[in-house]
Amino acid sequence: MSLKKEAISGSEVDEKLAALMTNSNAIRAIASAVEGTLGPKGLDTMLVDKFGDVVITNDGVTILTMMEANHPAARMLINIAKAQQEEIGDGTTTATVMAGALVSAGFEQVAKGVPVARVIEGLRVGLKRALEAMSEQARPVEGLSDPAVRQVALVAGREHGDIADLVVRAAVLVGEDKLRDDPTFKFSDTIIAEEGAENQVFMGVIINKERMNRQMPKELERVKVLVIDDALEPEEIEDEALGTEAGFSRYLQLQAEFKDNINKIAGLQVGLVLVDRGVDDAAEEILTDNGIMVVQRVSNKELRKASELTGARMIKRTGLKKAVDELEKCLGYADRVYSDEKLEQVWVMGGKGKPMATVLVGAATSEVVGERERIAKDAASSVQSAIKGGVVPGGGAMELAVAREVEKVREGIRGMAAYGVDCVVEALKRPMAQIVANAGFNPLEKLGDVIAAQVETGKHSLAVDCDSGQVADMDELGVVDPANVKIYALKAAGEVAEAILRIDTIIKKREEKDMHDKDIVNQ
Repeated sequence: MSLKKEAISGSEVDEKLAALMTNSNAIRAIASAVEGTLGPKGLDTMLVDKFGDVVITNDGVTILTMMEANHPAARMLINIAKAQQEEIGDGTTTATVMAGALVSAGFEQVAKGVPVARVIEGLRVGLKRALEAMSEQARPVEGLSDPAVRQVALVAGREHGDIADLVVRAAVLVGEDKLRDDPTFKFSDTIIAEEGAENQVFMGVIINKERMNRQMPKELERVKVLVIDDALEPEEIEDEALGTEAGFSRYLQLQAEFKDNINKIAGLQVGLVLVDRGVDDAAEEILTDNGIMVVQRVSNKELRKASELTGARMIKRTGLKKAVDELEKCLGYADRVYSDEKLEQVWVMGGKGKPMATVLVGAATSEVVGERERIAKDAASSVQSAIKGGVVPGGGAMELAVAREVEKVREGIRGMAAYGVDCVVEALKRPMAQIVANAGFNPLEKLGDVIAAQVETGKHSLAVDCDSGQVADMDELGVVDPANVKIYALKAAGEVAEAILRIDTIIKKREEKDMHDKDIVNQ
């Protein structure tokens, strides 16, 4: 009888571990897909779709969002990585690798008999201390002239010096205040990559549309700008109304009013008109005859950028009914407008509104355009993060130093929660271990060397030089990372690890259609 009870008990334990094991394996599979890209010696990943189209990238979030992942736990981790990218713009690979390490270490402790509740308790304690220690180690950036700014761009830009220089120049044009204090401004949005273009930075915005026709001017200087967040077409009348005398009369009236409004634009000597949607043929003809450049179907993001740069106030088509003096107050101003026929773009440069820089990254072939743009966006995001939250030593040095601080917390914890703290320590060691492994060295040996050197010298900036394999000072080598990137990555990893460890059972939901049909039958 007792043997039977023991067998049942063992079976129940196995069932409880099955869900955690399945989820842990899924998380590990996702982490392994990106961990090979980590560090200066990280390699690229090739993603192939069913049509044979290929994307070759070293960018963690690109790999995660493009890869096929059906497991719910895997999708949870991918969503966390997306959130990291949206909030910070970089560090998705680090977050994914640490999340994988936390979940794996947590599963191992639970498999040994440590209750999940105690593991989670220890995780929280360890993560809290780790985040505090990371914040303590952050060094403020002393303005955009601080050498750390370019080094952050260089490290995040995967050693592409030309891209790092472009990003730093753009940061200077935008200004430290906007980078640090404007919560709506994303520096990475200023990046555009084009095949055949020359690397350059300028004060202005690029509209990824051509002028409506070749009869419109190709280049204008000292231009008044009108931005219409609507269609530049007459107001519509329903077909049924057109069949009546009153409706047709109203139609003719609207056509005449619309023509007057277009002539009003010409009378204000507007040089550039940007339109959210389509433009009526009659309007195009009048504006062309008056030497006005019109760009239609401009994306809302580009409209907003142009509006900010030029100081124009976006209006609807009904806004054209305003009196001339009122309408003039809605106009913006640009120093120069240029239509680039080769790139099929319109460039709007200079303005009386807010400073708005654009970083144009050139690429030799279409195959590398996307990757060059991703590299530049990572560099821009990292620079903005560094301005906001300072920098810390890179190469995994900071995480390893923090791991030693977390180990001190473990010494004061009684009970099984200490095993959860161990999970945090292991996760913090993981980035350096992976960077070293990707560089072709033994991670166990090198981690031991670095820990001994950090303890002996008291320097938290020591890590492994991936070229020589020797212990080196990351600050002296210029290997620095934004503190915010590291802090958010650890937070994200902790959140997804706790969520996964808390899942006790996996149950398949009924289809919504089946549930709806059953409700109908019951009624």
